[in-house]
Amino acid sequence: MRRFFQCQGGRRALLSGAVLALSLMSAQALDRLDFVVAGGDEALERTVRRASLLIAQQSDNQTDPEDLFTAARADYGRILGALYAEGHYSAVIRIAIDGREAAGIAPLDVPGRIGTIAVFVDPGPRFRFSQTVVAPLAPRTELPEGFRPGETAASGVIGEAVDTAVLAWREASHAKARVSREDIVANHASQTLSADIALAPGPALRFGPVTVKGAERMRVQRILKIAGLREGTKFSQTELDRAANRLRRTGVFSSVSLAESETVLNGGLLPIEITVAEQKPRRYSVGAELSSVDGVALTGYWLHRNLMGGAERLRLDGAITNIGSGESGVDYEFGVSIDRPATLTPDTTAGLMAKIGHLDEIDYDADYAEFGLTFTQYFSEQLTLRGGFSFEYVQGTDPTGDFRYRNLSLPFGVTWDRRDSTTDALRGFYIDGTAKPFYGLGTTGSGARLTLDMRGYRSFSDQRFTVAARLQGGAILGSELLETPRDDLFFSGGGGTVRGQPYRSLGIAVPDGMGGTYLIGGTEFAAASMELRARFGTSWGGVAFVDAGYVGADGSSDSHAGAGIGVRYETGFGPIRFDVAAPVSGDTDDGVQIYIGLGQAF
Repeated sequence: MRRFFQCQGGRRALLSGAVLALSLMSAQALDRLDFVVAGGDEALERTVRRASLLIAQQSDNQTDPEDLFTAARADYGRILGALYAEGHYSAVIRIAIDGREAAGIAPLDVPGRIGTIAVFVDPGPRFRFSQTVVAPLAPRTELPEGFRPGETAASGVIGEAVDTAVLAWREASHAKARVSREDIVANHASQTLSADIALAPGPALRFGPVTVKGAERMRVQRILKIAGLREGTKFSQTELDRAANRLRRTGVFSSVSLAESETVLNGGLLPIEITVAEQKPRRYSVGAELSSVDGVALTGYWLHRNLMGGAERLRLDGAITNIGSGESGVDYEFGVSIDRPATLTPDTTAGLMAKIGHLDEIDYDADYAEFGLTFTQYFSEQLTLRGGFSFEYVQGTDPTGDFRYRNLSLPFGVTWDRRDSTTDALRGFYIDGTAKPFYGLGTTGSGARLTLDMRGYRSFSDQRFTVAARLQGGAILGSELLETPRDDLFFSGGGGTVRGQPYRSLGIAVPDGMGGTYLIGGTEFAAASMELRARFGTSWGGVAFVDAGYVGADGSSDSHAGAGIGVRYETGFGPIRFDVAAPVSGDTDDGVQIYIGLGQAF
């Protein structure tokens, strides 16, 4: 009997718990969210819905009454701001929670259960500018094209016009320029908006004394030299921003800020205070990529950001590639470099580099070494110029016997990077060009090696789709094929050129002296890639791509192509890439190739 009653009690407890759980779920359930935007403007409706917190919470399956109530009250301002941004200044917004206007419910009277929320938005007419005045303006100031009578009176255009005008005065040395009067009047009868804004430029100023706050291991004098703000030079916002970017570029600091003093010194000098927070000086990174034919590639580096207290950067790099490759042996490389910013000028970084490595390719083995001096000039955050001097040594064996190459070179290059992201670009372009004149010693030829890499990105449909294109080219001028160092010649095939084709599978066949041939790189190279990338939600994406490559030398040439599809998973620091590709033209017939890595292919 005792067991019987215990069992009954357990059943009753379970039944009571289930009823309680169902009651709680029912109390929090949102039966329906009705969202209506009058007028039939689909683009405007999408804008309003994107601004709504209620829509966002519905997408996230949020049903807590307090959260829904808070979102409903916030949506008045959020939706109104979105409508102002589109030029609608006479909107009517109603948000009813179970029939009661959300704005009329006291914050301490939140309903215990919310069943239905009805949102009704009448945007009203679109207003246009009747008057657009921002004065006085600095010489050569160009206000936004949309800020003129007759154009849509978007609120963002007004802010953009004011920011543009103030920035122009700051560029003209008037650091204290500000808005002194702002008259913005909406005329509902005529459906127009008048914007009359007065500026007070203030006096022309010069950079004054610069002080530093927050330095620990970094020497203050080096911070000042890297920043490059010279006392007595004319103030400009561009120079202030460049000083901050120079300090950030060193990698020493986790944060950098430059603040202008409220007080102007005699002679129109404006003191500047630099506040920095230093990062941990050491860092390391490891990476891996996998290809079904090329095998595993392991890379890594160890970095010291501030070796001697002047932002000197010591970096050790290592790479082991083609591990488990069915086509060639294991390649490896080890390199060391040290860079020093603000050498010669605040925008010039000087460096020393050295590297050694081994290549175990299908038709030859080689050991190589390189030593050099490098200079990098930063014209802006997007445009850089590189130059230097180096000595290269290569010694190896191919089917014809031993070979050795030695040369002195003067490599230089330029990079113009206007992408919005280096790991997953949605828009912009990237151009990198190099030229390396070299003088051969002994049997090594003399000439020049040229390369070009161009990439472009364009997104559409609210950035859900991206078209990415890449063109690569290269040429050896002046040096004969067999007199050119092997690592300067060009191959095609693999993840960096033509996916679906085996790594370095396209080259130039040369006689081996025994009636056969062996493969080396060519003196001419071109490759093209096209991708269509799609995003599904916030984390997943897909891609379809096609690649083609060409290699030639001494009148002989060949080409091949590959195509495939892939999956992307966003990690927050770049997408994980999984691609499957196969040949579509060429002599190879190795079937499907698989590529796994971090970041987009280009």
